[in-house]
Amino acid sequence: MLEVRDLHAVYGPSHVLHGVRLAAREGEVVSLLGRNGAGKSTTLKAIIGLVRITGGSVRFRGEPLTGLPTHVISRRGIGYVPEDRRVFADLTVRENLLVGERAGSRWPADRVFALFPALRALADRRGGSLSGGEQQMLTIARTLVTDPALLLLDEPSEGLAPVIVRRLGDAIAALKREGLTIVLSEQNLTFARRLADRAYVIDKGEIKFEGPIATLDADPSLRRAYLGV
Repeated sequence: MLEVRDLHAVYGPSHVLHGVRLAAREGEVVSLLGRNGAGKSTTLKAIIGLVRITGGSVRFRGEPLTGLPTHVISRRGIGYVPEDRRVFADLTVRENLLVGERAGSRWPADRVFALFPALRALADRRGGSLSGGEQQMLTIARTLVTDPALLLLDEPSEGLAPVIVRRLGDAIAALKREGLTIVLSEQNLTFARRLADRAYVIDKGEIKFEGPIATLDADPSLRRAYLGV
């Protein structure tokens, strides 16, 4: 479904991705693991068109995405959940969802309320008054109502309490059972291990490992070198 080949990208004068490769098959959860600053977020932003690509290619369902604006990429079926959440602070939870909901979406507001029951109870609360974990749930829910075929999740567990991380993991596991394809950027190996079919490890903008999570678990030197665990 998604194929990234030899991807190079820049922030201003800084060359931050160096030949990144990544693929996700339909219905698969793939985790992109690495420390802060390794290039995880930049890779997702390059896929969705938020940073400038200077080499390589991104293809989705066989069609090239490289050079397309973000709104066009989104309409082709890729949903992006940024690390900084970006809820509409002055809109209620329900209004946040209605802003993005597409006609005929497989994930209308009522269905995402079933996925995130805590949001149903907060439907009339403004987004800016929610806790960090509630905002993360809302951001994922707001992306789902756009009916993506591929979901890019950037550090969803970052800064959240363990109980919220568990609930978030339950929701992502449910999405996996529904057959949604997911690329999950994470530092938290335990969180990724529960959800991912395969993993890529990135460091200094280069892929250092790709393969099953079990293979990564079996190589402590690799984990220490690039994940610090």
